Amino acid sequence: MNTIPHSLPIPPHFNPNKVGEVWRVPYQECAAAETWAKQHHIPPSASDKTRICLLLIDVQNTFCIPGFELFVGGKSGNAAVEDNQRLCEFIYRNLGAITTIIPTLDTHTTMQIFHPIFWVNAQGEHPTPAATNITPADIEQGVWQVNPAVAHSITNGNYELLEKQAYHYVKQLSQDGKYPLIIWPYHSILGGIGHALVSAVEEAIFFHCIARQSQTQFELKGENALTENYSILRPEVLIGFDQSPLAHKNIKLIKQLLEFDAVIIGGQAKSHCVAWTIDDLLTEIKQVDATLAKKVYLLEDSSSPVVVPGVVDYTEQADAAFSRFAEAGMHIIKTTELISTFI
Repeated sequence: MNTIPHSLPIPPHFNPNKVGEVWRVPYQECAAAETWAKQHHIPPSASDKTRICLLLIDVQNTFCIPGFELFVGGKSGNAAVEDNQRLCEFIYRNLGAITTIIPTLDTHTTMQIFHPIFWVNAQGEHPTPAATNITPADIEQGVWQVNPAVAHSITNGNYELLEKQAYHYVKQLSQDGKYPLIIWPYHSILGGIGHALVSAVEEAIFFHCIARQSQTQFELKGENALTENYSILRPEVLIGFDQSPLAHKNIKLIKQLLEFDAVIIGGQAKSHCVAWTIDDLLTEIKQVDATLAKKVYLLEDSSSPVVVPGVVDYTEQADAAFSRFAEAGMHIIKTTELISTFI
C-alpha cells in the first residue's frame, strides 16, 4: 500500500465567500493546477496504489444556492453553503489522495411524475409542490388523477397506460416502505442553471481533474418520467405494472464503487438522495461481502437534511439512517480530517 499524501495548502484562487453564488469557472486559469501539482510533487492519479473515490451527491445549484428551488437550508438556514465551503477545502487539502471524483447530477424534465404538471384534481388544478403527498387512496378516491394532457408527451397519447403505471408506482412505493410520492417544485431541469454544479465545487473538481490528470466522472440520474430517483444507484421502482422493466440499476457504477479501496461520500440532501444512495450501496455490499462496508466513509459535515421551518424536518430520519450505516461498519468522518489519518 502506498503512502497517502498529507495535507496540501488550499490554492489562493479559492474564495469561501463565493460558495453561495453562481459564477463562471475560469477553466483556462484553473488549468494552472498542473503547474501547482508539480510544485507540490503530486503525481498523476494513475500511480495511486490506494485508489480513493470521492462520490459527491447532487452538489447542484438547485439544492445548494439560496433562493433556488430546493435549497437545503438545514437547521442553520444556510446549511448547504456551509457544507460546500467545507467540502471545497476538503478536496483541496486532500487533492493528492483522491483518485477519482464522481459527481452525481439530479436530472429532470418538466413532465415527470413528481412535478405538479403531472397531476390534476377534479377542478383541473395542480397539486401544491412541497406540500402534497400522493397516496394510493388519493388516486382511488379521485383526489388526484394523472393529467390527461401529459399522456401525449409521455406515452404517445395512451392515457390508460399512463394511469395504470402511475397508480402502480404510488402503490409500489407504499408497499416497499419508501417515502410517499412527494410533489416537488420544478427543479434540476436539464439545460437550466439549477442543474449545474455549484460554481465553487465545480472549480475544485476541475482543479482536481487537471492536477491529478484524472477525468471527472459525471453520473446522471432522474431522467425517467415515471419514477423518482433519489439514489444514484437505482430508481425508486424498477418494475412496471405489467411486470416489464420500468428502469434499471446503475450496475456499472455499483461494480466500480465496490472495486475502490475507499469510497468517501458527501453532498445533498442527507435525508434524501445521500441517504438513499448509501442505503442502496449497503444493500449491494451485503450481497457481496458485508465487511466491504468498512471501505465507506461518510462526510457528515458536508451534508444536511431537508428542513422547511414549520412544515417538515427530516433531521431525525437522516441521523437515524447514518447511525444505521455506522452500525453496518461504515465510518462517519468530518471534512477537517485528513484522508491520510483514516485510510
